[in-house]
Amino acid sequence: MTAIRYVTPLREGGSLPGVVEADDLGTYVMKFHGAGQGRKALIAEVVAGGLARRLGLRVPDLVIMDLDPVIGRHEPDPDVQDLLKASSGWNLGVDFLPGSLGFDPLGWRPDRGFASRVLWFDAFIGNVDRSWRNPNMLVWHGEVWLIDHGASLIFHHAWANAARLFAGPYDVDDHVLTPFATGLAAAEAELAPRITEGLLRELVAEVPDRWLEGEPGFAGPDAVRDAYVEILLDRAGRPRDWLPELDVSGHRPDTGSRRGENRPGWLGGPV
Repeated sequence: MTAIRYVTPLREGGSLPGVVEADDLGTYVMKFHGAGQGRKALIAEVVAGGLARRLGLRVPDLVIMDLDPVIGRHEPDPDVQDLLKASSGWNLGVDFLPGSLGFDPLGWRPDRGFASRVLWFDAFIGNVDRSWRNPNMLVWHGEVWLIDHGASLIFHHAWANAARLFAGPYDVDDHVLTPFATGLAAAEAELAPRITEGLLRELVAEVPDRWLEGEPGFAGPDAVRDAYVEILLDRAGRPRDWLPELDVSGHRPDTGSRRGENRPGWLGGPV
């Protein structure tokens, strides 16, 4: 796609994404390669978002979108102008869901199966950005959609230490769905076998070469793709190394403590 009009910045996000119109007459949330986490955040969005959709979770459509910074020439914010100038070329467009509302954990008790699948998925990709403060989920036409996966796959920010960065159990203490994810074993049995080498290669093939070129320590984009596949395939084969255990009450069996005991009550009262 090609961005044809810059509509407005979304100041809720630290990377300052913006709403744009494209040449297909659609409206998208554009995430910029010139933002703080650079192209790595866009790669994570493509790989993690694509995986979520293949696992049956709802994620808005993703497109590659070409940007000419001139479309934002009337934007008065100098920070936005600087970001647009730094992001000329290919960026990521996320389908804008008009009328959607942010997910509120105080207003809806999620289904056990849904909560368990989302938590399993987030644990697999190492997503640190689905907290009760910032759930990164939208409710649209009565369904919950997952957004903002740029903070996942943290290992690709330091390839030399990738194995160490992606090791150890996933921390569920701050995850918005932990109290409801009481079916992780069933989610694992359903989802883990679906993560195959073929599936992972399909996902990384969707990442543009220009976002992978010049990665230190790699001969080229295909070598970087191979590294993603190797790490994620290995992780899928040993979920008990990283997947937390929660009992039917949303507790850790080893402590018996309720997660999030210092935050507001899930249904409006004290925990």
